[in-house]
Amino acid sequence: MSTKFLLACLIGGLSTLGAAAQDYHLEQTFNLTGNGGWDYIALNPLNTNLYVAHSTRVNIINRNTGDSTGVITNTEGVHGIAFAPKYGKGFTSNGKINSLFVFDMKTNNVLGGIATGQNPDAIMFDPFSDRIYVCNGRSRDVTVVNPANNEVVKTIPLGGKPETAVSDEAGNIYINIEDKNEITVLNTKTLEVTKRWKTGSGQEPSGLAIDIKTKRLFAGCGNKLLVVMNMENGNVVKELPIGDGCDGVAFDNVSKTIFSSNGEGTLTVIKEKSANEYMVVQNAATQKGARTLVVDEKTHKVYLPTAEYSATKAPGQKRPDVVPGTFRVLVMANGK
Repeated sequence: MSTKFLLACLIGGLSTLGAAAQDYHLEQTFNLTGNGGWDYIALNPLNTNLYVAHSTRVNIINRNTGDSTGVITNTEGVHGIAFAPKYGKGFTSNGKINSLFVFDMKTNNVLGGIATGQNPDAIMFDPFSDRIYVCNGRSRDVTVVNPANNEVVKTIPLGGKPETAVSDEAGNIYINIEDKNEITVLNTKTLEVTKRWKTGSGQEPSGLAIDIKTKRLFAGCGNKLLVVMNMENGNVVKELPIGDGCDGVAFDNVSKTIFSSNGEGTLTVIKEKSANEYMVVQNAATQKGARTLVVDEKTHKVYLPTAEYSATKAPGQKRPDVVPGTFRVLVMANGK
């Protein structure tokens, strides 16, 4: 056996061990006030504040200590939070009142409201087009907002229920269409849909993340698959197993790690070794209901909102009732 072959085997083995050496575990639990359901969670890029969508309010806490730093109230059925740092503004999508609230990123004071489509859900700011994009689940369209003047630029029909949107920061927005098992591509210059791609074996895509450098999309699907897609041509590169009940996917650009938050109570950790190579390295225990997330690329910590559920649910209910006083944010850290 040649020395070169032995050296190659050693390097390959060390690389595999490095990819597998993940130890994401529960480091902290932040208990929050308020009752009811929850959805997305977001990090303010200007400070240490963490924003948690929670029923009729947005809880704002320090991401390091969990201490409350504010609250945005009357956000009926709030789903998501987005930030336009250039304008010092944040936006909440209020699903039950078909509107956005505009707030000051420093003071968190509400500055006004904007009408949207029906049941505004996921929301994002695209720095390339300098626009806010809101996925309206019930009206099956996207509301485009100019954050400079808080005016609606256009409402774009999608032909299906949008879940999550991400940007390549080069003129394209990619949107999961949950009931069509596809990803729709939106041109930010023409504000028209240009492409529709099927998510392979993935069904009911919900969470979505992007790696702009490798030109890959990561779609978390309802049938326990994460679909890796080439964002240039829609080809499915890889399908990986994840936990049940995924509603959020995040990508850490620094550590090249993909995270799938699964409502069953797990966090699937996937290492991106190259544009075409991916490895599931861990399924960390979280808590039942922890289905959405955000990752801090400075600390590589993952934040997941959840609460305790009652033991039973009424006929026709999607989920059991939330036990009052149990809402919290889990902080998952890598201990390797």
